[in-house]
Amino acid sequence: MKIFPVILAGGVGSRLWPVSRAYFPKQFHNLLSDKSLLQETLLRGAAVSEVAPIIVANEEHRFLVAEQCARLGIVWSRLILEPEGRSSAPGLAAAAYAALALDPDAILMMLASDHMIDDTEVFAEDAQQAAQLARDGFLVTFGIQPTGPETGYGYIETDGTRGAQAVVSFTEKPARDTAQGYVDSGRYLWNSGMFVMSARVYIEELEKFEPDIAAAVASGMEDAEADMDFLRPSAAFLQSPSISVDYAVMERTERAMVLPVSFGWSDVGSWAALHDISPKDADGNLLRGDVLALDTKDSVVLAKHRLVGVTGLDNAVVVETADAVLVAAADRLDGIRDLVQRIGAAQRDEHLVHREVRRPWGSYEGIGDGDRYQVKCISVLPGASLSLQMHHHRSEHWIVVRGAARITCGEKVFTLGENESTYIPRGTKHRLENPGKIVLKLIEVQVGSYLGEDDIERFDDIYGRQDKI
Repeated sequence: MKIFPVILAGGVGSRLWPVSRAYFPKQFHNLLSDKSLLQETLLRGAAVSEVAPIIVANEEHRFLVAEQCARLGIVWSRLILEPEGRSSAPGLAAAAYAALALDPDAILMMLASDHMIDDTEVFAEDAQQAAQLARDGFLVTFGIQPTGPETGYGYIETDGTRGAQAVVSFTEKPARDTAQGYVDSGRYLWNSGMFVMSARVYIEELEKFEPDIAAAVASGMEDAEADMDFLRPSAAFLQSPSISVDYAVMERTERAMVLPVSFGWSDVGSWAALHDISPKDADGNLLRGDVLALDTKDSVVLAKHRLVGVTGLDNAVVVETADAVLVAAADRLDGIRDLVQRIGAAQRDEHLVHREVRRPWGSYEGIGDGDRYQVKCISVLPGASLSLQMHHHRSEHWIVVRGAARITCGEKVFTLGENESTYIPRGTKHRLENPGKIVLKLIEVQVGSYLGEDDIERFDDIYGRQDKI
């Protein structure tokens, strides 16, 4: 029986706005080390099993996942792209069907892509113990010893004995007084949201309790289409209800077991959580970037692009990015989600993208705009190429500031070096490529009546994109 690491890489992480945004959420950021949370999760999976992971991701994150896997030299067995997010129960079901096609006795180790675990060796030992229980037909969840009456986590009631044991009950995000009672009793553990189970047993239990999910995902996976290195379930997947593994199966099955674990864990779900698990200065502050803090205690201050000065703050959060700044009281961080919703309702895009926007070929960053024009800095990776495309409402001026650019403009193909420029007329097919060994950087000036990213008609794309990104 092989252990298949299953990494659910969806999610937005809106409580970590403005760093985490819909198109570049927290799991892709280096919040705790020189690797992203997703990369740390991939490495944990590799510490448990030599089997290539199954990754379930959102369509808009497909190239981010591919890039971060490539940096680690990790090749997935399947990268499943959900047409729309349907929470963890359908996502795990898709992975289960994929694993069963490779091994009828597959064991799934479901990991969230955005958690912190402080001891990979201990984690691997606990995972192997959980896998043995899964081979015996149990559905195992990791239970975390509570350090306080946290109201943002689910709780698992145990019988108070040591070691792996049957689950007595689950409670989702209790009120503070209730959570305090759970902690005081010594019989409750936090629900980590990580599971180890047989793929076959999970599908059997899903068919028993949520047959609509099992049927929709089975149909979607049966008719799934391979696209480059990605696997896209058919539209039948969308018939699945959106529900978590906990609600769909774990709270209803008689096979649920909890394994108390001893490694340090956090879901890195908020700025307060990041503060708790990060090194701090003598005043209890988490300070990153170009920060000057005076008479400030127990606060988070992050500066991404410029000097941030704070004075006279206690229990506060200040986060600066290129296009947005968050200032919040540490005890009012739940309001960030409402703030993000307000941004979307105002038809702004600071909840979706950063000023620097990632693409499979590199990135672009807006550096100026005005009436009928905008200016971008474009970075193209060595050997990468933008699609052959055309714009209906704008023309473009390109100035190379670093590296070499191979340019297709209409019927002409030519190369530009540093400090050389060209003009792309509106309505002309064009392509930008980097034939060199260093990152190509150029300044793009767009002029026209409409400058939106959706003004693009693709004719050829080495990344197989059919959408506007």
